[in-house]
Amino acid sequence: MRDRVAIITGSESDMEIAIDVCKVLDENGIGFDLRTISAHRNPEELERYLEEVNRDESDIGVIIAIAGLSAALPGVIASRTDLPVIGVPVSASLMGLDALLSMVQMPKGVPVGVVGIDNGKNAGYLAVRILKLLK
Repeated sequence: MRDRVAIITGSESDMEIAIDVCKVLDENGIGFDLRTISAHRNPEELERYLEEVNRDESDIGVIIAIAGLSAALPGVIASRTDLPVIGVPVSASLMGLDALLSMVQMPKGVPVGVVGIDNGKNAGYLAVRILKLLK
């Protein structure tokens, strides 16, 4: 049963936002797997991880991708899975607007649900709601 969340940060500097996500998931009894994998610096590692997550026997039902700057991570993930992907833009530069715009301006067929800048808590709450629908 797909009842867990994969949380992927683009870099260690995004971990503060990831901790907010983890707290919400913990409070709601949702298990998670937390990884730091850059779409730019570690594309092969990201591809291997997504192959794991996409397997029929995987228990991952939602992926939360946390990234700043050009924030390609959520889009890259969404292009390689049919699972719901939630993007969390991080205010690394330009007050996070660059990350926000890169997440919401995805091409047709590559959907990324996006929460507010630095709003890991809402990403967690949205993941909980999605998983409730899967039960």
